[in-house]
Amino acid sequence: MSRQHHCDHNCNGHNSLDDADNLGILYSLYSKIDLSKLECLNETMEGSGKLVFKPWEERLNMENFVESDCDEELLFKIPFTGNIKLKGIIIIGGEDESHPSRLRIYKNRPDMSFDDVSAEADQEFEIMQDQTGTLEYPLKIVKFSNVFHLTIHIPKNYGADTTKVYYIGLRGEFSPANRDAILIANYELAPNPADCKNGIEETMFHQVH
Repeated sequence: MSRQHHCDHNCNGHNSLDDADNLGILYSLYSKIDLSKLECLNETMEGSGKLVFKPWEERLNMENFVESDCDEELLFKIPFTGNIKLKGIIIIGGEDESHPSRLRIYKNRPDMSFDDVSAEADQEFEIMQDQTGTLEYPLKIVKFSNVFHLTIHIPKNYGADTTKVYYIGLRGEFSPANRDAILIANYELAPNPADCKNGIEETMFHQVH
């Protein structure tokens, strides 16, 4: 008896997305990534890691991809231009054994390197081979409700020497960072040199007189 894989509901940690008309809207967080600061460690071609974050409608464009260099690991360091409530992720990898088989995700740790990936991930998945970009891996919203930086670690694939990724899609809600409020708070907390100077002069005046 053959086994058919139906995933209209949550199944083994992923969902099958059938409403393709809405996916382009849902998977629009690529536009909220600060691509100028995005890094991908262990990429064969410098800057190629940025190319896999693109519109959902372009996910099947296989001209642009990232491939790992000296082994199967990849580490994406993804800064956002605001705060993200992250809800889901889609990944399309290589057509063969170069497809990622596991994904580990860390939030708000912008300085991570391969030396740090032994730390417990905020969430991790076993990844199925998907060439259509319709398998979504839902994230724990409680853990990923206020994300300004995302690190994605791919530790292994299905047996190839190197790993290949064509597309990474992120679904969630975006809110702009309130930088004005941060600046005001920092200004109020910082001592005013003029106030300090006036205080010193006043103290000296009282001491002299």
